[in-house]
Amino acid sequence: MTDLSLPPPPLITQPARLPELTTALRQAGRFALDTESNSLYAYHYQVCLIQISTAQQDYLIDTLALPDQSWLAALVADAGIEVTIHAAENDILLLHRDFGFTFGRVFDTLWAARILGWERPGLAAILQEQFGIGLDKGMQRTDWGRRPLSARQCQYARLDTHFLLALRDHQEQELRARGRWQEAQETFAELLHIRWEEKEAPTFWRLPGVNDLAPREQGVLAALFAWREQAAAQRDLPPFKVLQNETLLELARTQPETERALRAVRGVSTRLPRRTAQDLLAAIEQGRRAEPPAPPSRNHFAPRPDEQVLARFDRLRAWRTRTAQSRGVEPDVVLTNQVLMAIARENPAHLSSLAALNLFGPWKLQTYGAALLEVVRG
Repeated sequence: MTDLSLPPPPLITQPARLPELTTALRQAGRFALDTESNSLYAYHYQVCLIQISTAQQDYLIDTLALPDQSWLAALVADAGIEVTIHAAENDILLLHRDFGFTFGRVFDTLWAARILGWERPGLAAILQEQFGIGLDKGMQRTDWGRRPLSARQCQYARLDTHFLLALRDHQEQELRARGRWQEAQETFAELLHIRWEEKEAPTFWRLPGVNDLAPREQGVLAALFAWREQAAAQRDLPPFKVLQNETLLELARTQPETERALRAVRGVSTRLPRRTAQDLLAAIEQGRRAEPPAPPSRNHFAPRPDEQVLARFDRLRAWRTRTAQSRGVEPDVVLTNQVLMAIARENPAHLSSLAALNLFGPWKLQTYGAALLEVVRG
């Protein structure tokens, strides 16, 4: 990692520091933000650190020491204060889930890079190419839930936001010069509606390879999956750190009946505690005795499109590919598959009916609307 010779960033762990920081951020009128969570180390993972940078100073906010982040929630909700984030969607989701954050104005440097057609829009690549800065790859899998944070962790975390405002200003100049500023603004506006929604309980039916198993094997997999979820929650570990998905499937196929046979299965640790081995064997036996599980109902899915809808969808995707290639961007920067399918289903005949679908903003309507209607008509 490049040595920037930067002084250590302030690590905020006391509420007494927050009024001064709040004033500084409000006076700045804009700041960069990022988060670090412990998703690789905990079943009930959470935001553990918030990094903030103004043009003058970097800050690290220890959210484990300061669980009340209402002071920052008020700032990011203010449309008069722009918050710059790289790849904002996940940060917005987790900040809404953990602290109820909603955002009033966002600039996403990842989306700006994609709209500009940058070949390597990831933050590490941008920092290297634009600023000559290399990130510490050894920190990519660090446990942000452990305390105290090391000097190496703090230095790595601050670089996620230290250059974002300068990057944002460079991107704005390029977006305006290439006539893509309004497109970017519409994309950023869509991010403001992101909200965390509780997901359905994890299910073994989502595991890769589950449909290749016989029904009886799927029954064993169901029991093993339920055991792993319970064990992961009790130990507060990500499920993959209890047993890998591939190991679950291999156990469902082989269904060992003895501890010796269990330990011979690929992916089962030789250091597996005897109590855990016995629990696994019990889960396998439970699954073997149970009725094979019925596949999940697909009633909640939208009905399969008819042939005319599919034909329109294919034409729209072909148009999108041509448009993306001519612009030098990825296809989803033009329009997503979800938007294309909605257009194919609704089959709008006029610009007003296309606008009424509320699928995108005025810039995309003006830029793509006529072409979309022509493609839909075939």
